[in-house]
Amino acid sequence: MTQNASTHRAGPGSLFVIAAPSGAGKTTLTRMALAQNPRLALSISTTTRAPRPGECDGVDYHFVSVDAFKQMQTAGEFLESAEVHGNFYGTTCRGIEALLSEDRDVILEIDWQGAQQVRGLYPESVGIFILPPSFDVLERRLQGRGQDSAEVIARRVANAREELQHLDEFPYVIINENLDEALAELLAVFAASRLRLENQMQRAALLMASYLHRI
Repeated sequence: MTQNASTHRAGPGSLFVIAAPSGAGKTTLTRMALAQNPRLALSISTTTRAPRPGECDGVDYHFVSVDAFKQMQTAGEFLESAEVHGNFYGTTCRGIEALLSEDRDVILEIDWQGAQQVRGLYPESVGIFILPPSFDVLERRLQGRGQDSAEVIARRVANAREELQHLDEFPYVIINENLDEALAELLAVFAASRLRLENQMQRAALLMASYLHRI
């Protein structure tokens, strides 16, 4: 874990950490939310896994070799990093604080290990865990993607059981049974977080201070 990021607030924007077992619908929900809310910005993770069909470098992930990833770790470029399903994933510090200072709400799509690291550096970050309605549904979704072998799917389902042991570390939990309902709930969390006192104190400092008789 890199220690380059500061623990003070970078701006009035909110930092959202969204985690979920593979196949729960995290990426689908995030993309739909981004399309509906122009204030949202996605932090693009760096990974050593191979691109899936249709994925583009610099859009879905920054795809790098294991050696390149480890060089970035050594250089302290990552806000958080973890090994997941035999591949390395990481979030670079570059650009996150700039987006927050511009009053953008930044989404990090990471696993529970990365979420723990981010909370240590950004304690004000908002954690959201996406749940599948059942393990059977999770397995069917993974099989329906047609992107992974049976061995990989079995490993992802097994790993999901461990990941779900950490859902109580997240203040918001969304059960993705109906996609439209789950999206509405996710957008509601984003909207409510913008109205938190500490955000409004930065966004409308003079107005808030006048109401609190501090000027």
